[in-house]
Amino acid sequence: KRGSGAQKVSLDEAADVSNERAADLVALDDALANLSAIDPRKCQIVELKYFGGMTIEETAEVLGISNPTVERDWHTAKIWLHREISRTVTSDDLSSES
Repeated sequence: KRGSGAQKVSLDEAADVSNERAADLVALDDALANLSAIDPRKCQIVELKYFGGMTIEETAEVLGISNPTVERDWHTAKIWLHREISRTVTSDDLSSES
């Protein structure tokens, strides 16, 4: 009954997944630091929405800006972070192949 649908994973596989997640978190942290240096407000929006779980309206109120500005900055920040993280992961993959 219990755990009948659970997948069996070896400790080595679990460690690999854990290492991948850790690398993803490091890449996200680095990307957020870079975004903060370029555009602190966009970084604040990401932190409030992603980590704080705030809505567009709550984020706008906290930062004292309009809802459309938060929506626009949130959209732009997500695209920028995706590109930054993808670039970091790609360059890490290339350097590990050497």
